[in-house]
Amino acid sequence: MAKENVYLASKPRYEILDGLRGVAALMVVAFHLFETYSKGPAFQIINHGYLAVDFFFVLSGFVIGYAYDDRWDRMTTWGFFKRRLTRLHPLVIMGTLIGAALFFFQDAGMFPNIMQTPLWKFLLCLVMGILMIPCGSSLDIRGWGELNSFNGPNWSLTLEYCGNILYAFVFRHLPKAALAVLCACCAFFTLDLTLGWDVFGLFPDGPQYNVIGGWSLNAQQMYIGFTRLLYPFLCGLLISSILPGHRSENNPSGSPIHLKGGFWWCSLALVIIMAMPCIGGKQGIPDGIFQAVCILAVFPHIVLAGAGSVTTHRWSTMVCKWLGDISYPVYITHYPLIYMQLAWAEKHPEAPLYTHIAVAVGVFFLAVMLAWALLKVYDAPVREWLKEHWLKRKSK
Repeated sequence: MAKENVYLASKPRYEILDGLRGVAALMVVAFHLFETYSKGPAFQIINHGYLAVDFFFVLSGFVIGYAYDDRWDRMTTWGFFKRRLTRLHPLVIMGTLIGAALFFFQDAGMFPNIMQTPLWKFLLCLVMGILMIPCGSSLDIRGWGELNSFNGPNWSLTLEYCGNILYAFVFRHLPKAALAVLCACCAFFTLDLTLGWDVFGLFPDGPQYNVIGGWSLNAQQMYIGFTRLLYPFLCGLLISSILPGHRSENNPSGSPIHLKGGFWWCSLALVIIMAMPCIGGKQGIPDGIFQAVCILAVFPHIVLAGAGSVTTHRWSTMVCKWLGDISYPVYITHYPLIYMQLAWAEKHPEAPLYTHIAVAVGVFFLAVMLAWALLKVYDAPVREWLKEHWLKRKSK
């Protein structure tokens, strides 16, 4: 059959997985708010909040495989990319624009380059951010070495795009056995980071015993970033490719894990993992083992439980839907507000405790409200327009 129409109707969603994505996104916001007052990774409250990114990549691999594995006879590679761009890129653009609009309000000692930024560099970084082109150290206009100085979390979306490209050109062509072998090989890189092996000698200052990183354009950070992407994403793809063979009338999802109240149990597991204090009180092998176990085993099982369970109450379904709706908007647009909180806290170290609490709580709710507003007035309408005028347009 000729692949003339790139538009394919969306498949039914896994409501619990959508809800879990929202739980993880809100934990990221809380993690970043507490990070403002942290004395270092070992002392951070919601200590392992950064593991939400690794959980997102497992979810992403699973959802990509579920949504597209059986559609390639009706869809071109460009059609796949168009669908992914429609889903992801409108908020990439908006997150960068919000970051640019608030950039000079974030001036503080911890951001030494802000007030030294010439107009040409500001505009160039803005265009590169909108186009998802990573910025190197010569274009660092904040001083933190981020791929996008306006919106730090774009680094994980850059990796998400890389995962989508690898899926379209490589991973989808692999048989399950090869996918499993590749997934197992990529687990080595996770262990290399978390257990401090440093097989490739990328950490001259000593092993870090964690997966923190991935947001700069250098060898060390790119190694961390692709390590965080590859095993989780491949594991999600592998799970999604295996489940159809186990589906039955009594087990429509094919998942071997079914939990009553699955959303709440899985949410509790995520919150406990991300709020867990640093094991052993410092960055070392015990905490690295904890992270490795979470990434290699626990997160895939949470995805299996989320896929195999169902919501049994209307309000649980509503909670999952709402959390799923705001998950991506809140993740990709909250950090410009965090930059402002960081700058405010640095400038007011002697302010009463309640003011710091008020600012943090206010930023949290503002991030959620901004995400909800952008979803309703920008993201959903833009995606609908793109669906009607871009995805449904037949190729000539």
